[in-house]
Amino acid sequence: MILLFITFITLFPILWIVSLSIDPSGIARPTELRLIPPGASLDAYRRVMAQPTNNPITFAQLAFNSFKLAMGVSLFSVGIGVGAAYVFSRFKIRGQKFLMLAVLTVLMMPSIGSIAPLFVLLNKIRIGVSAADTLRNSLYGVGLAIISGGLPFAIWNLKGYLDTIPRDLEEAARIDGATINQTFIKIILPLATPALAVTAFLGFLSGWTEFALSWQFLNKVENFTLSMALWNMTGQYAGQVPWSNFAAMALLVATPVSVVYLMLQKYIVSGLTIGSVK
Repeated sequence: MILLFITFITLFPILWIVSLSIDPSGIARPTELRLIPPGASLDAYRRVMAQPTNNPITFAQLAFNSFKLAMGVSLFSVGIGVGAAYVFSRFKIRGQKFLMLAVLTVLMMPSIGSIAPLFVLLNKIRIGVSAADTLRNSLYGVGLAIISGGLPFAIWNLKGYLDTIPRDLEEAARIDGATINQTFIKIILPLATPALAVTAFLGFLSGWTEFALSWQFLNKVENFTLSMALWNMTGQYAGQVPWSNFAAMALLVATPVSVVYLMLQKYIVSGLTIGSVK
């Protein structure tokens, strides 16, 4: 009974959002418990897919911008993070403890607190002809800002996993003539797949759902993301919000993350639990 109750309270908000997205009346609160409301239709999804907001940008363009941002953050977080984590895990370098503490300090800082310095720094880097074409006003700048905040977690998470991989495997490979790079690519990376999957997924999630940096940095409509469009659908008062469109948009935004999680679920579960019974 307890498990059924937990399942119900977990699924009810999702079912409510689904019901709201196909409800043509666009009410803000359900007046009765009906999964399929009277006159249910997919018109809200059609409207959202065509043009979610009054801004002249389609859902496909918004999704492509969010995908580029999420994939870039995910790939760079994993690529840079696993290299740094391997160095911290396997080599003795001068000032190693200080560097690890510095990484931990950055990790403890709230990401929202770095918006002002990142805004000023990226705004000084021009990537185009006009004065408005700065790194700050581009998806590349937003991606760099997100990576700067997510990379410390990636390093610490991957280092903890790499520490659990026996060094004997690397020593045996070197005896057989393998170089450090070959050992890292052919032995360490395959064994670290669960941790890489966790780091990649969390990087993708942070890039896909990121709002604060995008809202503060981006001015060009063609660079807007899904989270920005979802915010633009809200009004000053609840009665001004097209709730059916909003619910449909919310489901469409959440679906890709759910698909990625299901694809990496096997690796994510093992990566999150590694070391718990060591």
